[in-house]
Amino acid sequence: MGKEIEQTTFSAEQTTEFVERLKLETETLDRWHTEGGLSETGYVGGFELEAWLLDHNFFPLPRNEEYLKRLDYPLVVPELSRFNVELNGTPQTLKGGALRRLEEELNETWRHCLAVAKEFEATMMMIGILPTVREQDLSLRNISSRNRYHVLNREVLKMRGGKPLELNIQGEESVSLTHNDVMLEAATTSFQIHLQPPASEISRHMNASMILSGPMVALAANSPFLFGKSLWAETRIPLFEQSVATGDADHPERARVTFGSGYLTNNPVDFFRENADRHAPMLPTLFDNSDELLHLRLQNGTIWRWNRLLVGFDELKIPHLRIEHRPVPAGPTIADMLANAAVYYGAVHFLARLREPPEADLPFAIAKENFYRAARDGLDTKLTWLDGREIDVRTLLGDEILHMAREGLVLLEIDEEDIERYIGIARARTESGQNGAAWQRAHAETCGRDFYRLTADYLALQRSGAPVHEWPL
Repeated sequence: MGKEIEQTTFSAEQTTEFVERLKLETETLDRWHTEGGLSETGYVGGFELEAWLLDHNFFPLPRNEEYLKRLDYPLVVPELSRFNVELNGTPQTLKGGALRRLEEELNETWRHCLAVAKEFEATMMMIGILPTVREQDLSLRNISSRNRYHVLNREVLKMRGGKPLELNIQGEESVSLTHNDVMLEAATTSFQIHLQPPASEISRHMNASMILSGPMVALAANSPFLFGKSLWAETRIPLFEQSVATGDADHPERARVTFGSGYLTNNPVDFFRENADRHAPMLPTLFDNSDELLHLRLQNGTIWRWNRLLVGFDELKIPHLRIEHRPVPAGPTIADMLANAAVYYGAVHFLARLREPPEADLPFAIAKENFYRAARDGLDTKLTWLDGREIDVRTLLGDEILHMAREGLVLLEIDEEDIERYIGIARARTESGQNGAAWQRAHAETCGRDFYRLTADYLALQRSGAPVHEWPL
């Protein structure tokens, strides 16, 4: 959840000053955009993977500080809870063997993580929501020690007037409860896919990302259970939205986790201007250096749209914009996640390069509706596509989107054998109808609601490396 901060209390004067600096930095970014100062380098891909640290009973193990100290690996960093960590991939130019290199590096990092976890009589797991997680695990005693997380918790509750968070998810079954802090968010782990296109193409790629969010979450869904209940195929979506809800029912546009308010304009800086205008600062830390837009980036890090823009700087300090595509959950395997990334990179590039912008044919409200339909029902839903027709999502994926993905990867000059491998995994998953969510639900139907056994069997199959469409029950 972003950059650490040193200060934990803020005066009214400091907050006012932060808002002024935020506005100035937003205008600086606008000037860079207008004058061509943003990087035209592209296309670059990367990822962040959130994972679980588990004890020998497959319950969350809140020891990530000791674990990370022993691991001593720069690509693995803390997360909100003491039982989660984040694995990062070295950004790769999307050409040739880039996807294979991302997979090989993640496999190496994961093997190292597992080896060190074994020293703790523990293990690691990649899954959207851990089936064995209990509400008592999601308490402040298990929050990471970083100041950032404690302040975020305090500020969310402050914005709610001290009222507890309310969780209400209606799916196959339902969960309704109140919770006294933001730690419900720690139950939602994702595989966040990053894409840096040339700055001149960022709006088209961002809008294509929104259009693809529904099909992507249907393809990748892996979070059907929470607290013993079968909810959405990707329960992580409503859980994250409700776990940091600031309680402003009269102004839903101020929610911190949303699908967004509309497609991106030709000026991508409007995305950050909306951040400054609609959202009160949660972490109004002041920095001496404004050259790297630290206030703007800190503000952006407290607003978690399902597709969001990020500002970064390369080794030569040239600023760039990149997309963080957040609908995809962690797991089931590294091969599955890289297949998801391949579909995203290829299809988003194909759509962004069409002569006529596809966002002109699919209203934003429909793209948003598609996203929540797919999160709720996974591969068993119907979506509305570009020509206005309602279509079964498996047919849409198999007949159209996977073809788009393949053509987009060809345009990016990804190696042909890698295209065949990753798109082949996604196609087999689509044709079988077995993504992570479907496998978990089938396991529960076959073996009963034994979530210890479900987790053990899932973990054994994850370790096999076989993609989820091949998993037996």
